[in-house]
Amino acid sequence: MEKNFYTINELAVISGFTTRSLRNFISMGHLNGEKIDGIWQFSAEEIDAFLSNPNVAPGIKSKANAVVYDFMADTEKKTNKICSVLDFVMDADEASEISKYFCTAMKNGNDAAFKYEKQGKNVRIIISGPEDFVLDTINGWYK
Repeated sequence: MEKNFYTINELAVISGFTTRSLRNFISMGHLNGEKIDGIWQFSAEEIDAFLSNPNVAPGIKSKANAVVYDFMADTEKKTNKICSVLDFVMDADEASEISKYFCTAMKNGNDAAFKYEKQGKNVRIIISGPEDFVLDTINGWYK
């Protein structure tokens, strides 16, 4: 069975923390990973443990809520945009799959924001950006 790994840049997209903050979490022992050829790599299990860490979870929740708040506060948008909150009940494998899908999709999303929260079996995805990108990304998950 192939094991999926995430880079520190992908984890930054998922968590909302900067890569510098993530490196600080590594030094403090809140985030475990492996450096392969000079690039930090994290398994889905390591990310799940990090996102569930009581020292980290409040910061992630705050950053996720900020995506929605910033979207609502911007009353002078220049183009059509969508902000969507998706709540799922999933096992660990499904949660890993959905986070990988949205993380990969976000590599193509200019001017888009994405946050991922997981607590137990509950997964929340918040995605905000240009309407065509958000709709295509969400529809892609359901196909």
